[in-house]
Amino acid sequence: MAKPSIPKGTRDFSPVEMARRNYIFRTIREVYALYGFRQIETPAMENLSTLMGKYGEEGDKLLFKILNSGDCFSKVPSDLLQPGSNSAKLAACICEKGLRYDLTVPFARYVVQHREELQMPFKRYQIQPVWRADRPQKGRYREFYQCDADVVGSDSLLCETELVQIIDEVFCRLGIRVCIKINNRKILAGIAEAIGAPDSITAITVAIDKLDKIGLDNVNAELLAAGLSPEAVDKLQPILAMDGSNEEKLNTLTGVLAQSEVGLKGIDEVRTVLSMVARAGGTRARLELDLTLARGLNYYTGCIFEVKALDVEIGSITGGGRYDNLTGIFGLPGLSGVGISFGADRIYDVLNQLDLYPAKAVSGTRLLFINFGTMEAAQAIDYAAQARRAGIATEVYPDAAKMKKQMSYANAQGIPFVALIGETEMAAGKITLKDMRSGEQRLVTIEEAIAAVTAE
Repeated sequence: MAKPSIPKGTRDFSPVEMARRNYIFRTIREVYALYGFRQIETPAMENLSTLMGKYGEEGDKLLFKILNSGDCFSKVPSDLLQPGSNSAKLAACICEKGLRYDLTVPFARYVVQHREELQMPFKRYQIQPVWRADRPQKGRYREFYQCDADVVGSDSLLCETELVQIIDEVFCRLGIRVCIKINNRKILAGIAEAIGAPDSITAITVAIDKLDKIGLDNVNAELLAAGLSPEAVDKLQPILAMDGSNEEKLNTLTGVLAQSEVGLKGIDEVRTVLSMVARAGGTRARLELDLTLARGLNYYTGCIFEVKALDVEIGSITGGGRYDNLTGIFGLPGLSGVGISFGADRIYDVLNQLDLYPAKAVSGTRLLFINFGTMEAAQAIDYAAQARRAGIATEVYPDAAKMKKQMSYANAQGIPFVALIGETEMAAGKITLKDMRSGEQRLVTIEEAIAAVTAE
């Protein structure tokens, strides 16, 4: 029989790995709550009508579609089952649902569906897996978690400001050095106007969003293939290469986009967010205006964000932006929203490479009672209950196995303390507490043992 396996782009996680992942989720959850965000969940699958057309042509190709239950081919017209038939029509007949691609579109659906129940502005966070039919590679998975925070019902730039602060606080708590990149889709629209290609904003954003991955020459080739003139591509080059401080870039852009009303509005929005962040004490991370940042998804309309780790070569580990028109596609126009998403799986990889997990954050059982037999185990159960009431993660070894086997278990699990209850200890009403790291052991009461373990 072949050894079982899992699909490419997915992963199993051991207890140690889950402890580390839960540390990430817990950190993000605590910071979200600190800023007044409340948690919701949505189904793993959505109707395809909810998902299709929301992520651009490339995003639609990455949707996992789910076959209708039962004999899904029984009601398909026979002509669609013939070789060379219309595959899109066939897919529509047999697939009505899909796995969610991200958490933002399902959130927009949630807001519209439950709008009568919600108090605006509505601040929610959501930590759940998403699925993309992408080609698996380092740092890119087909199944991965996103940790989203969104505000809908307000167009105030205070929302963007707080999201920058949240990003900074999370990565400060995790100990990861990052660069927070900011741009604005209105600036990109203004650039498209300035180079004489206002109708090519989508092609421009999709192409320059790949700059880090495929390089400038390939981006230029893609722009030309999308129909931009060589003159327009030439005009774009100095803009993509612009450097200096954030203020210097904004001042230069003000001149370049002087004739673009939408471009100037984008400059003003970015300047306002940077000013408010500075007023609140700034960020410990580097906060940088990056004109090559495009965030390829079509629904962004204002400020956009992306975060890169400074000490590990990996893709974006957080991203997001303003999406004024997203709920309009579900019948609720005029509702502004802005949000961010932490890529938990990539953050996990970064923390693993840098070994940044605090020992206590990922520790499991702290105290193991050795099992010498029925009477001793009965006493151990009583003492273990007392230890657990004191908040100590405690186990009683279930079988009266050889001492070596039980000690090996403690070592393998990284349990720092072992409690032994034999005839001597039973008679004295005490336990022998052994520190598995130093090898030191002493005869103590259960109260003294609890105090010793708690003090660590």
